[in-house]
Amino acid sequence: MAKRVFLAGASGAIGRRLVPQLVNAGYSVVATTRSTGKMNLIAALGGEPTVLDALDSSAVAHAVARAKPDVIINQLTDLSAMMTASEDRVIESNARLRKEATRNLVDAALANKVSFVVSQSIAWIYAPGQLPHHGGAELDVKAPGLRGVSACGVATLEELTLRTRGIEGAVLRYGHFYGPGTWSEDAAAQPAVYVDAAARATVLAIERNARGIFNIAEPNAFIATDRAKSILGWDWRFRSKLKSSKGAAL
Repeated sequence: MAKRVFLAGASGAIGRRLVPQLVNAGYSVVATTRSTGKMNLIAALGGEPTVLDALDSSAVAHAVARAKPDVIINQLTDLSAMMTASEDRVIESNARLRKEATRNLVDAALANKVSFVVSQSIAWIYAPGQLPHHGGAELDVKAPGLRGVSACGVATLEELTLRTRGIEGAVLRYGHFYGPGTWSEDAAAQPAVYVDAAARATVLAIERNARGIFNIAEPNAFIATDRAKSILGWDWRFRSKLKSSKGAAL
């Protein structure tokens, strides 16, 4: 079992739930954030905080070399401006992060002989087709407007994770998050997934040495999740029993 994890994007909605799960499972977690103000939060969750701009290739290379991880987890998103910036700006920024930051992480993995990468993807960007969509179904990269921009960013992230020579990867196509620290406490848009269960799938992907694409969502009519159940042993009903340093359930 890999023991040292480099988690890019540790202060986001899923990262905050994932760090303590990894620590509880016995991993040492180097956890990145763009903000110095979130370092104490990461430390309280049990991670080793590292401030990092994932779009800075040299900074990423240095951080990964220093961390010496067995596995890299890419949970990077750029949604912090959702409340203040226009939708097109947020989606374009997020697509850029998926493309460029994933390239930086993969390059750093190759340079440091890290052969396993797990990346966050999304499960609502499939091209029109027969339902339910399986992991091998095409993404909607030809869609007009912002949907196409988002799909192309996702497609690049997945290609880098799964097709880079020297890297074996797992792509987790998450449904819409709900639960603590997300946009909603209750499931709304489908496909949906509770944030603790999404984080659990990430832990299982490492523990099972999983490869390929997995849809991670609660039962729904849009996507098939049988692969996550059979290969990862994932249960969409998972809720974390861990406690934070302040005693709140995680």
